[in-house]
Amino acid sequence: MKMMKLAAGIAATLAVAAPAMAQDLHFPMLSYRTGAYAPGGIPFADGYHDYMTLLNERDGGIGGLPIRVSECETAYNTERGVECYESVRADNPLVIQPLSTGITYQLIPRVTQDGIPMHTMGYGRTSAMEGGTFPWVFNYPANYWDGASVAINYMLSQNEGSLEGKKIVLVYHNSAYGREPIRTLEILAERMGFTFLLIAVDHPGQEQGSQWLQIRRERPDYVMMYGWGVMNAVAIQEAANIRFPMDHFIGIWWSGSENDVLPVGAGADGYTALTFHGVGTDYPVYADLQEYVIGRGLAAGAGDQVGSAVYSRGMYAAMLAAEAARTAQELAGHAQISTAEMRDGMEALVITEERLTELGLPGFSAPFNVSCGNHGGSGAAMLQQWDADSGTWSLITDWIASDRDLVRELAVEDAAAFAAENNITSNCDM
Repeated sequence: MKMMKLAAGIAATLAVAAPAMAQDLHFPMLSYRTGAYAPGGIPFADGYHDYMTLLNERDGGIGGLPIRVSECETAYNTERGVECYESVRADNPLVIQPLSTGITYQLIPRVTQDGIPMHTMGYGRTSAMEGGTFPWVFNYPANYWDGASVAINYMLSQNEGSLEGKKIVLVYHNSAYGREPIRTLEILAERMGFTFLLIAVDHPGQEQGSQWLQIRRERPDYVMMYGWGVMNAVAIQEAANIRFPMDHFIGIWWSGSENDVLPVGAGADGYTALTFHGVGTDYPVYADLQEYVIGRGLAAGAGDQVGSAVYSRGMYAAMLAAEAARTAQELAGHAQISTAEMRDGMEALVITEERLTELGLPGFSAPFNVSCGNHGGSGAAMLQQWDADSGTWSLITDWIASDRDLVRELAVEDAAAFAAENNITSNCDM
């Protein structure tokens, strides 16, 4: 009820100042419901759609304006992703959601030139957290280097604060995405005295027998995985085949969905993965989704992904986009915001526990604020663990902080190199 009153209040205060030609708020998605990465792309897209539908049906949109969500199918292909961007950039897009690190890298110069904000939540170019160099790119609430650091901090907590002499393997998707955490982990290995080994898996990842034979020979203490799509389930099955202990197998948040573990059956029991948001449907917002969206036959796709891990992530991305738009409306003093005003709203975004509770998502994410210098959020994450008997994820840790000093150091260094190459002058500090 408080949320509805807030929405009504914004609509009432902003309607007077809104331009006469106000139409809608356009949130395009570069989605992939086909191909090897559809197991992740489908639930994310469904969650994003359903949350925006909820806002339309329950609140009348944002600030009195209806929300329009469009999709362009990329099949996780970088070239198609660029084509999709070109097809929507003239249609008043408020924020681009590419859902691909490869596409993100290609779009950074384009969105910068066109003045269109881009949100790469938990993926993309990590150094884009440095807003002075990347003013149009945002990767809050956490990035790949944060994820690597959180995983190592968790291992430290399980080993009396020391990883000296331990052996850790990174199994990674052999792409820009999978290679993102390598330097961070190399530095952490040097500082902490553990042996770090790299094992690449080529697209799409359906054949991994040789990689896991190598892991069996190496006998590592932990395996980390930066995988996506069909690669994840294959890796978990191979780990089960060699009897690798699942509670020592830690996936990044893109390697922690139901679609990754269900095909493995009982063998996946105990598998762990990072997450930067809550799990399950025990949040008031899901009752609203049932009442206003699912119960009215308005759910996206087949309606069978509700409450799954990546569905919740898509919903979270939509919530952050909506909150940034609401912030932008308040800053601008009118409801029909421009892309530049949306960027300002994203940079002024504040997510508090109080606001999460108002949104029906108490404790769902770590509170964070965005600023000119920090487009990366809090960097915190939790660990979730799979229970094969119940078919559910459960959280096994509280929020774990990343080593933000190291992440910041590396981000500033990488951003400075990018700025020098592209003649960019930073206008703010980290």
